[in-house]
Amino acid sequence: MGEIGGNDYNYAFLQGKSTLEILHFVPLVVDTIASAITELIGLGAVTILVPGNLPIGCSPAYLTYFQGSDMADYDPLTGCITWLNQFSEFHNEQLQEKLDQVRKLHQNVNIIYADYYNIAMRFYHSRNQFGFTETLRACCGGGGRYNYSSSMACGDLPLTTSCNDPSSHVSWDGLHYTEATYSGISK
Repeated sequence: MGEIGGNDYNYAFLQGKSTLEILHFVPLVVDTIASAITELIGLGAVTILVPGNLPIGCSPAYLTYFQGSDMADYDPLTGCITWLNQFSEFHNEQLQEKLDQVRKLHQNVNIIYADYYNIAMRFYHSRNQFGFTETLRACCGGGGRYNYSSSMACGDLPLTTSCNDPSSHVSWDGLHYTEATYSGISK
């Protein structure tokens, strides 16, 4: 299964919805994922890999949009925004509970939860171990602290630039990971 729900959250957060509004939206997203799983089972799927949400508090787009001076909002070890990562963890907890319910209904199907959140957090905690020099700055973007600007998409020349070595960055364009990051997640 592909990632479901990420863009729903991106749109809501980056359009200024309150965290409370978005928290109320989580059950709908999780139910949609469960519905997609049930549909796949109905089509004959016997093994389904379901990814959890990534740590959005480490995303250059979110770091730019929610940039603030209160250092209490940031994880001192990673530089990620703590409350946004807590939101990702909340989604993942709700998803895992729903997957348990679906597993009980379809005991002959192997439903595997892919813990993208904790896998990705390894890159932020131990970047050198994985060959990353930039964890919070996008490879391709419109400048600024995190090399991200919502008014400039990666590739909008000459306003945006890209790094010389994308494999040294966790994020490609502020919202999407680099090939090196996805390769690390898959291992």
